[in-house]
Amino acid sequence: MAITLVNPGGLPKIDAYRQVAVATGSKLVFVAGQVACDADGATVGGDDLAAQVEQCYLNIGTALAEVGGSFDDVAKLTVHVVDWTPDKMPLLMAGVTRAAARLGVTPVPPATLLGVAALDVPEHLVEVEATAVLD
Repeated sequence: MAITLVNPGGLPKIDAYRQVAVATGSKLVFVAGQVACDADGATVGGDDLAAQVEQCYLNIGTALAEVGGSFDDVAKLTVHVVDWTPDKMPLLMAGVTRAAARLGVTPVPPATLLGVAALDVPEHLVEVEATAVLD
C-alpha cells in the first residue's frame, strides 16, 4: 500500500480520519467529484445526506477499482456539502462510517469539508473528490 495515515502529536486526534497521509507510490490518480448516482445515473438516497455520502464514497471505490486501486490508496478527499451547517455533521459522519465499513477502510484519509450553495442538480446534497496514489 502506498499510503500511510498519521495523526501527528500536537494536532487534534480525530477518530474518523487522519490528519496526514504519507504517499510513497508512483502513480497519482485524480477522481472527479462523485455525487450520489448509481451506474445508471439515478440519484441514490433522496434527501438523506448520510445515504448520499455513502454512495459518493462507494463510487470513489468503484472508480479506483477500475484503475487497479482501492479506497486504501486515497491520500486526500474533498467533500462539498450543500448548505452546510454544523448540525449536519452527524449525518455526514454516519455516511462516512457506513461507507468505510462497506469498503473495509479504517480510518479514512485526510479530508477537507467545504460548504457550497449548490451542486449540478438540486437532488445532490454532497460531492466528494479524491486523490489517490498507487504503487
